[in-house]
Amino acid sequence: MKQLTIIKIGGNVIDNSENLHQFLLDFTALPGDKILVHGGGKIATELGESLGIEAKMVDGRRVTDIETLRIVTMVYAGLINKNMVAQLQAKGNNAIGLTGADGNIIKAKKRPVKEIDYGFVGDLDENSISSTTLDNLLKAGLTPVLCAITHDGDTQLLNTNADTIASAVAVAMSSLYETRLVYCFEKKGVLKDVNDDTTVVREIKSTGHKLFY
Repeated sequence: MKQLTIIKIGGNVIDNSENLHQFLLDFTALPGDKILVHGGGKIATELGESLGIEAKMVDGRRVTDIETLRIVTMVYAGLINKNMVAQLQAKGNNAIGLTGADGNIIKAKKRPVKEIDYGFVGDLDENSISSTTLDNLLKAGLTPVLCAITHDGDTQLLNTNADTIASAVAVAMSSLYETRLVYCFEKKGVLKDVNDDTTVVREIKSTGHKLFY
């Protein structure tokens, strides 16, 4: 079985041009097939504020009203995605930038309103990822660069957590490839205490909880 590496890149890497340049060099040098997943929340927040649109967060999650959806689509699917694709091309990596709507790669469901209305936020399940389409792109020698914009199959774009997308893609592709999932961010790893970098959790075992949300 062929190997596949899926990397989710965090905002602090995206926001620093030197860090991003070095990361993309390292990413290009990785052997075998690979997929890159990204968000870009800080840049979206800054653009929104410059346009008079204040970011709304609940427990660290962005509330996506229609104006915010327009902002994150412009930033994630446009500015950040195409900038990274252009840099990867310059480094010899034949990348293709995609939203979940392209090729119907990621079909999400709008998060239902419970205690909180998160707006146009997409949730994933075990049937959300088109592993066949991603496999065809990889076989064609392309490196998919997936942003955090999905769709519901009925014209509506949705903002979806990039960590969740990376996890869902890894699960879907694991039946076709020997899959490795890497989260690249500024912390040393998963922490028991977010304020203490010495509390790294070295091993995480399955507990039977739902993977998608």
